[in-house]
Amino acid sequence: MRVKTIVFDLDDTLYSEIDYVHSGFRAVSDFFALNHKLEGELLYAKMLQELELHGRGSVFNNTFEHFGIHTKNAVKKAISLYRLHAPNVALPKESIEILDYFKKQNIPLYLVTDGNKIVQANKIKALGLEKFISKSFITHRYGKIHAKPSSYCFLKIAKLENTAFSEIVYIADNINKDFVGIKQLGFQTVRICQGMFQDAQKPQEFHAHAEIQSLLELKNLLKVK
Repeated sequence: MRVKTIVFDLDDTLYSEIDYVHSGFRAVSDFFALNHKLEGELLYAKMLQELELHGRGSVFNNTFEHFGIHTKNAVKKAISLYRLHAPNVALPKESIEILDYFKKQNIPLYLVTDGNKIVQANKIKALGLEKFISKSFITHRYGKIHAKPSSYCFLKIAKLENTAFSEIVYIADNINKDFVGIKQLGFQTVRICQGMFQDAQKPQEFHAHAEIQSLLELKNLLKVK
């Protein structure tokens, strides 16, 4: 693939999103342990158990019911703490290596990520991505209608760089939405097979042009112009 501009997804592409989830659970368990005279480690362990058994949607409800502290306000507070906390997350070595590799070649690097505006901005700051990335596009800043598979933010990048769609590549993990909207316009796409969607299957139009197991494979896959 010959490209002039590289765009990365965030969650489960540049770092493991479960790290953020665990960080958020820590923030919530610490707060409620202090305010209800409970053992923080027990609260945290229960949240992890609920996540494993039932997914994220009912973690706080079920955990608080288990410890007898459930109220609507408690759940609301937990969600707020989770979203607003300063996350304890870090870029893995291979992400740092690949970002630095292309940065040193003066290749414009961008980020396009869905999700809550505050949550995603906090992640970007905690991961220290500002020193690598030319600009981060959090799609929800432009309205949820422009979340992936919308091509809205990618068109903005193409305009900023004055670059043909075919000279821009997007590296992401979610086959359900990451590639189908931009692939048909001529953007190049690479799927990294990791995270919660690594085993997902979709029709061919949803697939990326190439698949990798590690970001370091981009050194050989991408030929920069």
